[in-house]
Amino acid sequence: YLYRSRNVIERMFGRFKEFRRISTRYDRNAKNFMSSLCLATTVCYWL
Repeated sequence: YLYRSRNVIERMFGRFKEFRRISTRYDRNAKNFMSSLCLATTVCYWL
């Protein structure tokens, strides 16, 4: 069970690395960064 949970988290961060905007943190404002993070999360799990 723990390995499965850890694997899901690692795959999530792997998908986030595909989004250059998030990995390099172009958004200096915390509100903008959080909104782009939420958008990337939605795209990753929708596909």
